[in-house]
Amino acid sequence: MPEAAHRSETAAGTGPAKAQSPVKVVRAAVVGTVVEYYDFGIYGYMATVIASLFFVSENDTAAMLGTFAAFAVAFFLRIPGGIFFGHIGDRYGRKSALSWTILLMVIATVVMGLLPTYVTLGVWATAILVLARCVQGFAAGGELGGANAFVSESAPPRWRATQTSMVNSGTYLGSLVASLVALGLTSFFDEETILSWAWRIPFLLSVVIGVVGIWIRNHMEDTPQFEKLSEKGETKKLPIMELLSTSGGAVVKIIFLGALITGGYYIASVYAATYLQTSGGHSSTLAFLSTSLALVLGVITLPIAGYLADRYGRKPVLFGGSAAAAILGVPMFMLMSGSGAWQAVVGQSVLFICVSVVNGASYVTYVEMLKASVRYSGLALGNNTTNMLLGGTAPFVATYLIDLTGNSLAPAGYFVFCALLTLVTVFFIKETKGIALRVD
Repeated sequence: MPEAAHRSETAAGTGPAKAQSPVKVVRAAVVGTVVEYYDFGIYGYMATVIASLFFVSENDTAAMLGTFAAFAVAFFLRIPGGIFFGHIGDRYGRKSALSWTILLMVIATVVMGLLPTYVTLGVWATAILVLARCVQGFAAGGELGGANAFVSESAPPRWRATQTSMVNSGTYLGSLVASLVALGLTSFFDEETILSWAWRIPFLLSVVIGVVGIWIRNHMEDTPQFEKLSEKGETKKLPIMELLSTSGGAVVKIIFLGALITGGYYIASVYAATYLQTSGGHSSTLAFLSTSLALVLGVITLPIAGYLADRYGRKPVLFGGSAAAAILGVPMFMLMSGSGAWQAVVGQSVLFICVSVVNGASYVTYVEMLKASVRYSGLALGNNTTNMLLGGTAPFVATYLIDLTGNSLAPAGYFVFCALLTLVTVFFIKETKGIALRVD
């Protein structure tokens, strides 16, 4: 990084002299993100069970569509959640917003675990489940953008991509824990026991991991760059209005650039666990094992991609990952659809690695597009809009496409579409490697 830029960043309050310990910063962000995405993802991994307990229908496809519709509804709440927590994070501090997101998420997940089923409460059970899912979506709207803003503003410039990629590994680790818990459930309990009471265990475990996350976040300090803004009185009264008037173009680029890491992510992880069972004809145990392996490979890939983005630039990594996803999408779905067990595992893993490569360089690029006073709001609005349009709807659309066309490879088209959106957008962004984070 040029010396002048380094001096500029230090003066802005993000230099190493005033920064918190990188280990403490990354730990606080990652642990909280693990909790958030465990809670948010466990619903998807328990989709087949939830469909039979809360969305009663004579048609199995209709019940599954109802379950995934509730999954998608939460994503529509992510935008107001992102605006709300973005306002708190940009005006009152990153720490305050991030502490509230995790608390709300844990409460909503525990409510799901304690909720009587359709047999007991009828349609009210379904309604309360959807409401709790909406609260999850509202809380998730303020999580990932805020965690990345928190880490990036404290990270050494030369390691910014690597450290933000570690934050995103928290999303994978959360999903991995959820997948492993779902796997353990199907391994240790028979179907009757799961439907009777054991299905509640994954949701109630949220209390245990949630307490740890809340404690860690309550003991962290805010970022030097935000504290500098606050001391100077340069925080905005309405960050969202400032964002739209000064950085609208950056938000649009974030929306399209994030297509693969949202839509592609939910296809290659949450939906794939169901796809392997329904279209591939594999057991639930294999489906969860495959998803767990894919997530492990994703966790490994993320910091490698972040390191490459720090060394060679953001755009080469973004281009390589999205191009590979576009080329390999259909062949990998062919392996997942009705092939042998190891082919199915390879297919899902390759798709997920492509997503992870892009994810490792995405958020640092978003951060470097935005100024400090609207960074939390910009990250939240851009990321959550993509999640609403392409992420939350992905399992529903994929299920519907198969039902509509009768072609088990139809979801591959959705995955490739997301990859192409990201690939095209890469040509419209500037390389941001080595720049100082913007203050104004």
